Amino acid sequence: MQTCFFRRTLVVLSVLTLGATVPALAQSTAPPKSEPQSYPERTALWEKAIVAFETADREKGTPPPGGILFVGSSSIVQWKTLATDFPGLPTINRGFGGSHIPDSTFYAARIVLPYAPKTVVLYAGDNDIAAGHTSAQVTGDFQTFALKIRSALPEAKILYLAIKPSPSRWKFQDRIQAANKNIADWIGTQKNMAFVDVHTPMLGENGEPRPELYVADRLHLSPEGYKLWTQVLAPYLKP
Repeated sequence: MQTCFFRRTLVVLSVLTLGATVPALAQSTAPPKSEPQSYPERTALWEKAIVAFETADREKGTPPPGGILFVGSSSIVQWKTLATDFPGLPTINRGFGGSHIPDSTFYAARIVLPYAPKTVVLYAGDNDIAAGHTSAQVTGDFQTFALKIRSALPEAKILYLAIKPSPSRWKFQDRIQAANKNIADWIGTQKNMAFVDVHTPMLGENGEPRPELYVADRLHLSPEGYKLWTQVLAPYLKP
């Protein structure tokens, strides 16, 4: 159990070892009392979903190593067309809806590392911002995730899909843009990582989210939204 999971000092020490500069991490606002924010309490939210992945692997067989593993929140969970969107590429979907970046980090040993993927694609941070996390905190949490993957899978490519500009969360746009910029800047100091900017093309000429890219809840992606993501991401997945 990772009892020190949220100690940011570990992130700073790890990144400094790699010669990168980490932005100062600010405190988040108070999270909703109904949702635990630390482990082991937070396992109550996701353990069922993680066990379902492990059960599927036992029953159907574990995907072979060297695949492209997608992990993160509901935008990954609902990407049902991964296999057809990226034909010929061995995609694995291990998203669990409502999750934050630290949840993917905590469960990486069970839903990322066992597959020894060639590429790891993360989409998360959206829910983190909505829960009151600062842009600096989201940046630090991504660094923790990336460094954990890098430590265990030094040859794996790590791709971060930018936090999208959802109409229903437009009030958080400033924080979202700041988090995206901070993460992109840090990724620029790292090897074999890339920031995939799906945020910019999701904005219309008026600078606001394009409504056709979202379903009725104005948060999750429509087929047109996933089509755009596929077009932007595809060049990063080429062998």
